[in-house]
Amino acid sequence: MFDKYGRHIHYLRISLTDACNLRCVYCMPEDVTFKPRSELLEDEEILRLVRIFAHLGVDKIRLTGGEPTIRPRLVELVRQIKRVSGIRELAMTTNGILLPELAHPLKMAGLDRVNISLDTLDPHKFHAITRWGHLEDVWAGINAAEAAGLEPIKINSVVTRGFNEEDVVDLARLTLDHPWDVRFIELMPVGGIAEFAQSAVVPSRETRERIEKALGPLQEVAGHDPRDPARPYRLPGAQGRIGFIDSISNPFCAGCTRIRLTADGKLRLCLLHDTEVDLLTPLREGADDETLARIIREAVWEKPWGHGLARNVIPRSRHMSQIGG
Repeated sequence: MFDKYGRHIHYLRISLTDACNLRCVYCMPEDVTFKPRSELLEDEEILRLVRIFAHLGVDKIRLTGGEPTIRPRLVELVRQIKRVSGIRELAMTTNGILLPELAHPLKMAGLDRVNISLDTLDPHKFHAITRWGHLEDVWAGINAAEAAGLEPIKINSVVTRGFNEEDVVDLARLTLDHPWDVRFIELMPVGGIAEFAQSAVVPSRETRERIEKALGPLQEVAGHDPRDPARPYRLPGAQGRIGFIDSISNPFCAGCTRIRLTADGKLRLCLLHDTEVDLLTPLREGADDETLARIIREAVWEKPWGHGLARNVIPRSRHMSQIGG
């Protein structure tokens, strides 16, 4: 599939649920109400859409949420997705809390690797950011993922002013002793936290300067895939790598190859743009595969060039947990 700007769209992010077992300040309100299960895609509906997307050229899938590991029958769903012809890579983004129990079964089912969200190594700050979480649970999840072979492990850290901008040095230091990718992500204004996010963005330039002041100059890693938004760097002598995802200060829309399927069956064409196309309704009204493929192909053709944050066009229709990041 291609959009009208000539970008080859082959990467699908699937939100398995809008619910989560944490309440991170940059993701959702603490008193958020989640959609009833009947309004979300069932396993067979997800699998049918995955087969259609694969037929249209999607070969990379990432499972997200909310928190994907809280979805019932997750391991079997992963097994069935990985069996779909054409899917060469299946990854997951998770907060890691349930990985001590799930990492090995997910690996055996066909999951290739995980990205784990971790915004600080300070237990008190971690609890403040997540509202409900405990750092030791995530750390246990990272160790379980590594033991299961869900590699390369990537640590995703959203840098939020007033919460964890000073913690990036300790997180970057993890790469000295671990073969992990630690990626620092600029906070994105979405939904009900948009106003908060606009005032709490820490530009990647500032994050990099803070790391280099404490740990020394970063060396650019050769062979970077331009479609990967996180250009990799390495501290001298480090086992792992450091990346910066600067969606706000340095948009990478020209290289975007991804689309998103929300848990309630909407095809979202850009993370930071409210344009969506309903797939759940025609799916449940009996549309055949050819009709669904046509809807998807026509939607992808109209994928926006990029977000409009510079023009103060802010996506407000959903919380981040309803999109999947």
